[in-house]
Amino acid sequence: MTEEIQLRVTPETAASESAIINYVAQERGIDRRTVKAIRVLKRSIDARQRRVFVNLKVRVYVNELPQTDEYVHTEYGNVEGRPAVIVVGAGPGGLFAALRLIELGLRPVIIERGKNVRERKLDLARISREQKVDAESNYCFGEGGAGAYSDGKLYTRSKKRGSVDKVLNVFCQHGASTSILCDAHPHIGTDKLPRVIENMRNTIIGCGGEVHFQTKMTRLIIDRDTVVGIEAVDQVSQRQITFRGPVILATGHSARDVYGMLADCHVPMEAKGIAVGVRLEHPSMLIDQIQYHNREGRGRWLPAAEYSFVTQVDGRGVYSFCMCPGGFVIPAATGPQQIVVNGMSPSNRGTQWSNSGMVVEVHPSDVCADTADPLCMMRFQEDTERMCWQQGNMRQTAPAQRMADFVGGHLSYDLPKSSYAPGLVSSPLHFWLPQFVSSRLREGFRKFGRMSHGFLTNEAVLIAVETRTSSPVRVTRDPMTLQHVTVSGLFPCGEGAGYAGGIVSAGVDGERCAEMCAQYLSAGARD
Repeated sequence: MTEEIQLRVTPETAASESAIINYVAQERGIDRRTVKAIRVLKRSIDARQRRVFVNLKVRVYVNELPQTDEYVHTEYGNVEGRPAVIVVGAGPGGLFAALRLIELGLRPVIIERGKNVRERKLDLARISREQKVDAESNYCFGEGGAGAYSDGKLYTRSKKRGSVDKVLNVFCQHGASTSILCDAHPHIGTDKLPRVIENMRNTIIGCGGEVHFQTKMTRLIIDRDTVVGIEAVDQVSQRQITFRGPVILATGHSARDVYGMLADCHVPMEAKGIAVGVRLEHPSMLIDQIQYHNREGRGRWLPAAEYSFVTQVDGRGVYSFCMCPGGFVIPAATGPQQIVVNGMSPSNRGTQWSNSGMVVEVHPSDVCADTADPLCMMRFQEDTERMCWQQGNMRQTAPAQRMADFVGGHLSYDLPKSSYAPGLVSSPLHFWLPQFVSSRLREGFRKFGRMSHGFLTNEAVLIAVETRTSSPVRVTRDPMTLQHVTVSGLFPCGEGAGYAGGIVSAGVDGERCAEMCAQYLSAGARD
């Protein structure tokens, strides 16, 4: 017999399968020995009151054992010799598009400008050690995309566009912990996600697909308003290569040269709103104390605490973004004369810091002289990142300011210890950040400090600048076919095309683009 039940238990009970079984047996008045197994289906922390509880939905197996795995398997067949689809980009959008193409009997050919997920690590280390950014291999470019080494958070609010559960199950099939299927805010961790990505690549290659690293698309091949392939360059040998087939364009939100190439090819795009601000870093102990209402912090049984804030200031949203409890702040520039920061967490979320993006909505009308210029928001990003680089001594040392000093308009004469490895330099962010951003941030921080006593403090530091929250461009597509509105055979996909906001939503969009591409090829075969 199986039964699904809702539980409200202490963190200590929730931390142990044996303790949960004992609790269920006592609550249901059954012999503990008859409970052969349990599966946690949903798990969330309720810290609204001073006493913290964990809410669980569990499936209890009485006098029987589970007959299936905890996750749903997807079958991937051999697609050697089948029609090819070019997938530009090996981030989550591209990888999930490729896997779905295999399910549909098509052969994915992935073109990735960066290195594989393991080789990227050497270039990431060089940013902190030598202050050098490789424009083709960094925190944004390379196998796994921007998510591979910037946290692996899998929480999304985009539930209507496709199957979130499918994406999570595919991650589990390739080595992710099954805890992501039940946690309210699932998270793989920067230390574990690379191996999962490698396994996904091995599935693609093992089924007859192709993956070409350090291969950069230089041009779409367009024949009478139809994309029939791409031209690319092998960046090791400098050999020019042509790939033929329809194109799923999943290049990520930082491939600015791709946007320039599309503009040169007269492929219609439009400027899209973004969010701009800073990384806010607190001691994790302080966030634990605030969120769990306990001077002792999280204690032995609770995870590093998360927070989420949102408000409106002068008609624009001000909110926390990509919160990384027990994490690091990282340098996420993709080229010279840029400083960009982001956050990540290892799977145990065990560092002494917690950070999040604190950002302000920016609309094209706020910064663009010509809102019809599709690249105007991208140029605003570039200008802001260059200004930040100049403030950071023209290295990857990031300008920073204590939180209360920023709100009060004071220079920080010293800075707290930080996780940001390249180093910080004290800078008056309140003075040189765009005024419409800094003024809204200050008022937002005042509001958040009133909501959560102790949050607005000089123990926290603002690290500039956070600009890559989403794509500054939307590559316009038909909502039904997902093809570009004027160029057939081109499927703009994921974050880079302006249709996703994170690992899971990009993966969902990748699957949808693969399905529409299969329909496109099927219709062409019938014609």
